[in-house]
Amino acid sequence: MEVNNAVASFAALSQETRLEAFRLLVRHEPEGLAAGEIARQLSVPHNTMSAHLAVLQRAGWVSSRRQSRSIIYRANLAHMNDTVQFLVRDCCAGHPEVCNPFSASSDTCANSQE
Repeated sequence: MEVNNAVASFAALSQETRLEAFRLLVRHEPEGLAAGEIARQLSVPHNTMSAHLAVLQRAGWVSSRRQSRSIIYRANLAHMNDTVQFLVRDCCAGHPEVCNPFSASSDTCANSQE
């Protein structure tokens, strides 16, 4: 991931509704949620939610597909992983044991969904 892409990704998540929407979609993987359902659960007007989802999609955080009359959004977990890896890639300065807590967090995520 390039620095400019990382900045754009972080900028997309730096707004409360967008961050909440992304976290909601992560919890609903792999099925995803319809745009209207996301708006309802977050108590956001539909047109406002559509604008937020468009920002997240342009930044790579979500993907969408049409299902009948609805648009179903899903979290892009590969993008999330790439972004986290971008953050920790150089943090260890040659000492990988420093970053072990970050690699263990993916195990925690998988266990918390059981």
